[in-house]
Amino acid sequence: MSFVIRPSRPSDLDSLYDMAKLTGGGFTNLPADRPSLAAKLERSAAAFAKAEDVEGDDLYVLILEDTLTGKVAGTAQIFAKVGQHWPFYSYRLGTLTQTSQELNRTFRAEMLTLTTDYEGYSEVGGLFLHPRERAGGLGLLLARSRYLFIRQHRARFGKRVLAELRGVIDEAGGSPFWDGLAGKFFGMNFQEADAFNAVHGNQFIADLMPKHPIYTAMLPESARSVIGLPHPSGRAAMRMLENEGFRYEGYVDIFDGGPTMAASIDDIRSIRDAADANLRSIDAEEGINVLAATGHLADFRACYAQVDVEADGRATIDRRAADLLGVAAGDAIAFVAR
Repeated sequence: MSFVIRPSRPSDLDSLYDMAKLTGGGFTNLPADRPSLAAKLERSAAAFAKAEDVEGDDLYVLILEDTLTGKVAGTAQIFAKVGQHWPFYSYRLGTLTQTSQELNRTFRAEMLTLTTDYEGYSEVGGLFLHPRERAGGLGLLLARSRYLFIRQHRARFGKRVLAELRGVIDEAGGSPFWDGLAGKFFGMNFQEADAFNAVHGNQFIADLMPKHPIYTAMLPESARSVIGLPHPSGRAAMRMLENEGFRYEGYVDIFDGGPTMAASIDDIRSIRDAADANLRSIDAEEGINVLAATGHLADFRACYAQVDVEADGRATIDRRAADLLGVAAGDAIAFVAR
């Protein structure tokens, strides 16, 4: 396999734009808008160049590249700390219980409350794999490489991390959740609101969204039925998150009602179970199949590899992976079992 994960570059703009046009909407972190994508790449370059290992309002864009062709096959993003530039809004799904002594009945009402409870979390998102490459575990490589990057740069991230999954989108590109709730307050359809948010941020939500709780019983069934459900194409991503230790805690996206997953960073499986080793040689012919990473910031690389760990803790790695990572005997790698 010739695929490697690397930091983004400004020259990736055309490739990202081409992929953004394939998302089908509802993909806020990868808008089909060249100026917005260019701004993301500039922000990412600044984050990779930042000298201080401290938390901040940083964005790291990672790229999946086929080294044989030089083509970009996918991308993923890591936000070091959300809610710093503008509020990070979510709906919290809760229950209000009320009892009437006169009727001798108890009523339980499900409610959606606008919150900024996830402010200060790190976020993994923006994962998109080109349709032609959706095989061979490349989506898993993209997703898990983010966790090894966090592990290699732990001081730049907080204690908790979230992931928003795209909600249900209909065949026309609309959102039943948006149409049944927020759309009534904004005078714009889902595509318009999603595009505006991707380019300008969500301050308009704070300006126009009602602050009082919304009783779900007052929403149409089309909206109620999709609360907390991922888009069909996102079910595999949800399973990957659950396998890493993420859990749905009753928070949903304010635009499409998709689920928000969260975990303690140090409990994420790919971070918790990863190990470090110095390389003895570059000739492994047997061993365990792993996701391996090396390098700091702009030199970060990750790929699938075969690693044989010896009794003294040193390791050998297969030559193909060593070439992709740019490592030699004596270099250090981090790795986690596939």
